[in-house]
Amino acid sequence: MQNWLFDLRSRSFVLLAVLFLILTGIVYSGITESFDQSVILFFSENIGNPALDLIMQSITESGEALWMLGFAILILLVPKTRRVGITLMILIVISTLLTGYVKCGIDRDRPDYDYDYDAVSFPVPVSRDTFALFCEGGYDASYPSGHAARSMIFAIVLGFALSDRFPRGAYLMFLYPVMISLSRIYVLEHYPMDVIGGTVIGVMLAGVMANRTKLYKIFEKSKT
Repeated sequence: MQNWLFDLRSRSFVLLAVLFLILTGIVYSGITESFDQSVILFFSENIGNPALDLIMQSITESGEALWMLGFAILILLVPKTRRVGITLMILIVISTLLTGYVKCGIDRDRPDYDYDYDAVSFPVPVSRDTFALFCEGGYDASYPSGHAARSMIFAIVLGFALSDRFPRGAYLMFLYPVMISLSRIYVLEHYPMDVIGGTVIGVMLAGVMANRTKLYKIFEKSKT
């Protein structure tokens, strides 16, 4: 998974940045509004299975910033995975703030449908966890998805950390952001374009920061 790590001046970063700007422009112009609304309407009419609701809520809550920070701190305490923990902590904070400020700028309302999480036994409300200092309204804005960004970060960083021992199995980590993105639409917190935009941010940030923190050195330590 070495190709997932790149520099700020690399072609990969530039292409991802351009892609995100294009996606943002498309969303801001409303070109995808009909598509997004039709997808969210489909989900709103087909939720209500208690077992599936609980599964989707559990998946979506695992992408909440505080839970992810807690996980990063735990692996930070282990010497062999300290570099992985530091990388994750930095990325979780940066991605959460960045998506929060972009939300304030785009100011796209979240789906106008109520998800009845009280209908199933779940201890906490569906999370939104948008943080943007000195910026009002970001909490109720939807583009891009912070959950999608953080879950992609987890997939890339942890997948890279596992790739030395499990070269092929490490790519299974990418199932996690897929499930998170699907769950965010299912619980009616985001449109499809929101999670796509968040995913691009996650790839962009993870590739650069993992390279800057020299994440690849975990392999050097494991072989000494």
